[in-house]
Amino acid sequence: MPEMTYLEAIRQALWQEMKRDESVFLIGEDIGVYGGAFGLTHGMLDEFGPERVRETPISEATIVATAVGASLLGMRPVAEIMFMDFVLLALDQIANQAAKMRFMFGGRTSVPIVVRMPGGSGTGAASQHSQSLESILMHFPGLKVVNPSTPYDAKGLMLASIRDPNPVCFVEHKALYKTKGDVPEDDYIIPIGVAEVKRAGRDLTVVANNIMVMKTLNVAKRLAQDGIEVEVIDPRTLLPLDTETIINSVVKTGRLLVVHEACQTGGWAGEVIASVVGSPAFDYIDAPVRRLGGKDIPIPYNRGLEKFAVPQEADIENEIRAMVGGAL
Repeated sequence: MPEMTYLEAIRQALWQEMKRDESVFLIGEDIGVYGGAFGLTHGMLDEFGPERVRETPISEATIVATAVGASLLGMRPVAEIMFMDFVLLALDQIANQAAKMRFMFGGRTSVPIVVRMPGGSGTGAASQHSQSLESILMHFPGLKVVNPSTPYDAKGLMLASIRDPNPVCFVEHKALYKTKGDVPEDDYIIPIGVAEVKRAGRDLTVVANNIMVMKTLNVAKRLAQDGIEVEVIDPRTLLPLDTETIINSVVKTGRLLVVHEACQTGGWAGEVIASVVGSPAFDYIDAPVRRLGGKDIPIPYNRGLEKFAVPQEADIENEIRAMVGGAL
């Protein structure tokens, strides 16, 4: 099985799906000649031409509105928002149009669009280019919010997202683009809404997303040397959320910590915790459930302060040791 980066895995999924299905096309700012802000669509214009790699002016609302209109006419557009921060400019089109049309028209139409958006900190891009806004998108019925952490998951989930009849917000993390992993060349699908246990354990369940999965796995590996076995769950899809896998894990371990980069206040950790404490797993909880999110501040430009603003491996390790040791 070939090894490729997270970025290459997403590009391969787009490439293969455009070869397979002529209704799939790309739309976004600088995605053609320039190849996208991070080079993900490099070469796509030469292969598929300007009709299927549609460059646009700097207008996120226009990008998504055009994609929604095209989808109603039978196309399957993949729209790119250069930085997730700017999805707010297209939120009316996503939340009030794409998410609602299937319901407003009694199921007689659907909006099969994918809106790709790189988010997250760690690149020194400061407060207007580093946010994690996935929790906001989870609030709108009709949307699906996908958030892969590995190259394998990124390809399989992208293929599933393009083929889904509903609008999908595909949230990528910029700091993961260069990470590598084994990815099959073949066509394969990872079902939307199915979490994965990335590491099995008995002492504590950690639910984490995107780059926090990698950080937590590193911490879990170190803690295992001290006899602390952490179970790491990657939801992979935040909406719909696979609560069954999470609840079953908490029943086994008796402890729950949720880790995300998004600001802690209003973050999706609250949704996970509410699902667990309102389930039969409540009777198995041996310690207060905890969440570790980003600080409630804009991401700073200074690299030291930027690290301080979001959970690091040391923060995750301290939290786990305190929970397992009974300090929390």
